[in-house]
Amino acid sequence: MGQQSLIYAFVARGTVILAEYTEFTGNFSTIASQCLMKLPASNNKFTYNCDGHTFNYLVEDGFTYCVVAVESVGRQIPIAFLDRVKDDFTKRYGGGKAASAAANSLSREFGSKLKEHMQYCVDHPEEISKIAKVKAQVSEVKGVMMENIERFLTVGRKLNCLLTRLKICAHRLKISGSKERR
Repeated sequence: MGQQSLIYAFVARGTVILAEYTEFTGNFSTIASQCLMKLPASNNKFTYNCDGHTFNYLVEDGFTYCVVAVESVGRQIPIAFLDRVKDDFTKRYGGGKAASAAANSLSREFGSKLKEHMQYCVDHPEEISKIAKVKAQVSEVKGVMMENIERFLTVGRKLNCLLTRLKICAHRLKISGSKERR
């Protein structure tokens, strides 16, 4: 995979781009910011395809992380890049500076971090793939555990209901037994 795999990235608060990085010229920054204006505010991941590029977005807690990639790269590396950038950005600016930063005011200090994350993801696709597989397995296990917990709670509710019925029956039996002895 060449260095042209991931070509543009930004971090935005709402629709205000706080930091961005690219080494290339093209209209991808314009397209990416136009897509940003149309994204739902809900926490989610989105990918749009245009002119042989994917525009990948991760929206979380009011911040949007974007990377434009060559379509042949697939989705795994861009999504891993977005996760790395989100974690790094949150550690550096979570709740503080980013909440009130002006447009492009973080490009100088965080732009170089975007470059580092791009380079890392392009240079280590095997590791990114392994991490993605582990995350998928963890997610699957989490889903199974949540299912099991829900079943356990349902069984617990049924047992409580049965216990209540047994207590009522025992009480009635005790009363009717007392009446018969008299």
